Amino acid sequence: MRKTTVLIFALIFSVIVRGQDTTSFNLTFNHLAISVKDVNRSAEFYKKILKLKEIENRAKLEGVRWFSTGDGKELHLISIIKEPIVLNKAIHIAFTTSNFDAVIKTLNEMNITYSDWPGNLNKINIRADGVKQIFFQDPDGYWIEVNSVGQK
Repeated sequence: MRKTTVLIFALIFSVIVRGQDTTSFNLTFNHLAISVKDVNRSAEFYKKILKLKEIENRAKLEGVRWFSTGDGKELHLISIIKEPIVLNKAIHIAFTTSNFDAVIKTLNEMNITYSDWPGNLNKINIRADGVKQIFFQDPDGYWIEVNSVGQK
């Protein structure tokens, strides 16, 4: 009986030890930082068009502004790096919304051109899974996707 108890304890202990993966980093997404020419112009765009809430720049760096994208995630606008940036639509930030039509309305009211993935102006892309997407650019040319994944 004692050998059985020791064997059961050894098996349980080996499972516990094996279950503690010390090589895993358990990474989660924290923020996206983008280089911008005029941090104030870009900040106004993200506040006015995407309605993002500005948060404290905890790094306390001049030329940097931070925004909440929800769920503890952030967007950092940085205007202190001066090297040229090469952009294309594959490099984009994507947001989902529960009110896709309101986003379209806001873009139209603000005269901001959007397109589908192929680039057809003022057209909505519909993915194979039925999700609607549009793409437009911020003042520095960064591509932004808004999709309807969040719609019920």
